[in-house]
Amino acid sequence: MDRFDPLRRRTIALVGLMGVGKSSVGRRLASALDLPFRDADHEVEAAAGRSISDIFTDLGEAAFREGERRVIARLLDQPPHVLATGGGAFMNPETRALIKSKAVSVWLKADLELLARRIARKDTRPLVAGKNPLTVLKDLAETRYPVYAEADIAVETGDAAHHVTVEQVIRALSEHLETRAQ
Repeated sequence: MDRFDPLRRRTIALVGLMGVGKSSVGRRLASALDLPFRDADHEVEAAAGRSISDIFTDLGEAAFREGERRVIARLLDQPPHVLATGGGAFMNPETRALIKSKAVSVWLKADLELLARRIARKDTRPLVAGKNPLTVLKDLAETRYPVYAEADIAVETGDAAHHVTVEQVIRALSEHLETRAQ
């Protein structure tokens, strides 16, 4: 048994605002733990046969959130993996309850100005389209942070290299599991 075996027993669900690194950190975390990686946004796009931007434009946010909820429920029924959730997924009470019962949730948190710089580089985020990224993030943080705080673990990522964040997450997961075992 290696030191990561206890970390492989449940799905690890990454939650947090857009741009915090759920997908990029999640891929590296999955690799470090030798687990499969799933990105809920990509899975939603595959299930819908269209991009998230198109889903928002054609069907609206409510339809996207419902599809996201169904996809995450399906993913949580699969063997343990690292799951990058969409920024709003944890806001859905049903999804949050499923994550709490079937996974260990990790809130990745970073400075809002850093996140604004990151997301300004991409034009694929429907919640930010045509708006000031920092203003959007401040509004989202006000609404979402109290809910993200329900995650099992919070990791402040800062602007560290991804491998440093992965090490922080692994350390936090190990400490969380040790505490739960006592």
